[in-house]
Amino acid sequence: MKLSNIAPFARFFSPLLLLFFLFSFTGCSELKKTFNITSIDGEGEQSNSLDLPARNLAMKGMDDYSVGKYFTAVEFFEEILDKYPFSAEAVLAELKAADCNYHLGRYMEALMLYEEFENRHPTNESIPYVMFQKGMCHYKQIDRIDRDTTGAIKAISLFKQLLKAYPDTPYTGEAKSRIAEASDFLANHEYFVVEYYIRTAKIDQAQVRLKYMLAHYPDAKITEQARDLLKQIESGNPPKSRLFSWFPKIDLPGFSLFGDDDEANSSAEVLKR
Repeated sequence: MKLSNIAPFARFFSPLLLLFFLFSFTGCSELKKTFNITSIDGEGEQSNSLDLPARNLAMKGMDDYSVGKYFTAVEFFEEILDKYPFSAEAVLAELKAADCNYHLGRYMEALMLYEEFENRHPTNESIPYVMFQKGMCHYKQIDRIDRDTTGAIKAISLFKQLLKAYPDTPYTGEAKSRIAEASDFLANHEYFVVEYYIRTAKIDQAQVRLKYMLAHYPDAKITEQARDLLKQIESGNPPKSRLFSWFPKIDLPGFSLFGDDDEANSSAEVLKR
């Protein structure tokens, strides 16, 4: 049985049971190839033991991570990276340290760690997941429509990079949904600017901005409303009062594909170098 077939069920097992599960289906030789049992211990010696300190730390970290104890989990992963940087578990620790920071809302720290992982392990099978998470680090920083749009712009760019490099992954559908929602956010931001121009009687600027919005975000939910407004302006009958006071804070949906537990998409695959 291939490891990829086991991955969707990985989140239902504790790390220790998952290791046993992998051992049962792959056999000793395959397990060594997949998990790289031969590791370098703290003294620089090779060892085949499943009881290495790094392995114990990884188990503890995954136990805490699986129940949402990200503060303590990240400490275990960081200890692996500090004390056992050449162990097999170091690769897993790199990725899970990034995941912990992401779940703790430390998006810029998580982004840096995901980028470091991508640079160090460009052929690792978790790269599609890493690219998706990089986009999510920016997506999670999208704020109100009257504020900075950088998060939405960068998120769209990164999700498009993922779709171009890996068009068929478990993250394809969700990445497309995130792009659509981030684009809706940007369209609403443009319409908010139009509101400002109309309130300040800058009709020519409003018209230019509407045309820009319709050209760049033709599929946005607010498109029909924008087209109607543009027709009013072009007919010489622009609105003369505040018609746009309905603007709310835009809350983007979660689109959770795998829930809080992403072991089936990161931890299981990161073991395959």
